[in-house]
Amino acid sequence: MLLVHGVIHLDLPEVHSLKGRRAVLNSLKERLKKKNLSLLDLSGEYVREADLAFACLVHDAREAARCRENIERLLERRFPELEWTLEYEEL
Repeated sequence: MLLVHGVIHLDLPEVHSLKGRRAVLNSLKERLKKKNLSLLDLSGEYVREADLAFACLVHDAREAARCRENIERLLERRFPELEWTLEYEEL
């Protein structure tokens, strides 16, 4: 068994309020939870940036790669307007 965990760093240039950031993050979190991920919002006070921590338990390295690819694909398809980076680690 492997634990895949990491952080998604989001730049939200179009967001101008905490309410707007919360709407974007809630939509993203809802879709990511369907991928069987545990999520935690690590965002600070700055409105135009957000950080989401994630964790996923998988059987092998192939499933770990699939987990990461699913996250990347979701961000590219559903949220093309967002600028993001993904940092992850497999344990």
